[in-house]
Amino acid sequence: MQIESAETDLGYFSRPREGTHPGVVLIPDVRGIYAHFLELAQRLTREGFAVLLVNVYRRIGTPEITDVESAMRWIRQLSDPVVLAEIQAARDYLATHDAVAGKPVGVMGFCMGGQYAILAACELLGFSACVPFYGMLRYADDLDPRKKPRSPLDAIGDLSCPLLGLYGEEDGLIPLADVREFEARLATSAQPGEIRLYADAGHAFLNDSRPETFRASAAADAWPRAVAFLHDQLDR
Repeated sequence: MQIESAETDLGYFSRPREGTHPGVVLIPDVRGIYAHFLELAQRLTREGFAVLLVNVYRRIGTPEITDVESAMRWIRQLSDPVVLAEIQAARDYLATHDAVAGKPVGVMGFCMGGQYAILAACELLGFSACVPFYGMLRYADDLDPRKKPRSPLDAIGDLSCPLLGLYGEEDGLIPLADVREFEARLATSAQPGEIRLYADAGHAFLNDSRPETFRASAAADAWPRAVAFLHDQLDR
C-alpha cells in the first residue's frame, strides 16, 4: 500500500494514497508526538485507516518531561477542556477530509492519550469506536474542577460508542482495582465495552522504543486485537 503523510496544523496526517477509508484520531502519551507514535500512525495507515496523530499541545507548548513525577504533575494540571477541543478539531478534520469522506472515525490513545480517548468517547461528538491503551482512569480529589471536571471513570456512563480497553495487570500507574471498576461500569453502559488484561505486562507495554516496559507477548496480542476492533466498528 502506498502512503501519503504530512504535518498539518493539527498534528501529523497519514493516509493510504488511494480511495476513502475510516478515520482514526491517534492521541499520544504525555510526551506528545515522537517517533514511536509516528510509527504507530504509519502502522494504522498500512492497516487501511486515515490517521491524524493529534498534537494536543499545539496551543500551549510541549512540556519538559524528565521523569514519572514530572509527567504526573503535568497531567494533573492540564486542562481537559483544552485538550478535548483539540481532539474534536482532529475528528472534524478527518471526517471532512477527502481521504475519509464521511466514513466513521474512531479514537485511539495511550497512557494520558488513553485517558483522553475515553473522555472523548464520552463527551465529544462523532466518534464510532474507542481504543484506550493503558488509559488513566481516576483523578485525585484535590484537582481544579475547571481543568478536571470529571475523570474517565466518572464519565463512562455517557459513553457514546463501543470501547476496547487494553491494560497490563502490573501497571504501576493504574491500579488493577481501577481497571476492574472501569470494567464493571462498562458492563452497565448502553454501549458495548470490553477490557483486555495482560498478565506480566505493565504500563506502556506496546512501546517497543522503551525496552524496560515493552512486553512482546502482550503487544503481539493487543495490537492486532485493536486493529480488528477498529475495522469491525468503522468499516461501514
